[in-house]
Amino acid sequence: MISRRWCTVLVATMALAGCSPGPQAECPVTAPNGSLPPGEQAASADYLGNGKLWTVLWPEGQVVFEPGGPGEIRPDGSLAMKFPFWRGEGVVGDLHITGERLDGEAPAMTGEIAEGYGESGFQATALVFPSAGCWQVTASVGADTLTFTTQVVAPTSGG
Repeated sequence: MISRRWCTVLVATMALAGCSPGPQAECPVTAPNGSLPPGEQAASADYLGNGKLWTVLWPEGQVVFEPGGPGEIRPDGSLAMKFPFWRGEGVVGDLHITGERLDGEAPAMTGEIAEGYGESGFQATALVFPSAGCWQVTASVGADTLTFTTQVVAPTSGG
């Protein structure tokens, strides 16, 4: 276990040096495993799957929101980003997505599940993060689950 005194010395040293720990150091983001969902071509090395459920992770484990970029910054300050999911063979049912912030207090993350895709195969979704930070996301269909950790980065105010 790291002592409180050691942490204080480290933070003070970094402050004097004019630097801060990067988001990756604070958030153990999940690396993609390249597992392709059924019927998909190897268009991206950013796939993550376990033989039952799949998604595509954002580069370097970071979901970055910036003006003119992908995603939506909503009026309430929440951050919504599209994420595709796939159900594997024999995985049938409604997709549910939940998430919790690992590095601070925040309301739960929610998944917005688009209608019209049925209960098998591909499913379009949006993940809605109440705030920036380190988030653990779990997608599930019945007892089958896929969990990953991602760093959500919001634009800094003031340009």
